[in-house]
Amino acid sequence: MRCALALLAALIAACGGDADSVGIGATCQQTADCGDEMRCLTAYAGGLCAKVGCSAHGDCPEPGLCVLVGDEPLCLRSCADKAECNANRSADAEANCSANSVLIDDSAQKVCLPPSSGN
Repeated sequence: MRCALALLAALIAACGGDADSVGIGATCQQTADCGDEMRCLTAYAGGLCAKVGCSAHGDCPEPGLCVLVGDEPLCLRSCADKAECNANRSADAEANCSANSVLIDDSAQKVCLPPSSGN
């Protein structure tokens, strides 16, 4: 019973609105640190778990949106404010809740985007 409760609590935490420890927008050092179908993008401070190669918002895990970053379509975490982006990010790898990203459907939604790592 305890194992079932622990699993349920982990699933609820992973589906929450704040950046979690393995979901889209999480920090990472390698792809194994991210959830299914995501890669660790080390070009961002603290690393960034994101799905690469989306063509629509529906291709993204929740709560993701499909965004063009340069010429590359990525699923990034949607947000309403900066706090939603940084529950598990360190101060030197904080992400901004940006409205300046180019969303695939030109909607006015915001996504979490950390600074470049300088690599």
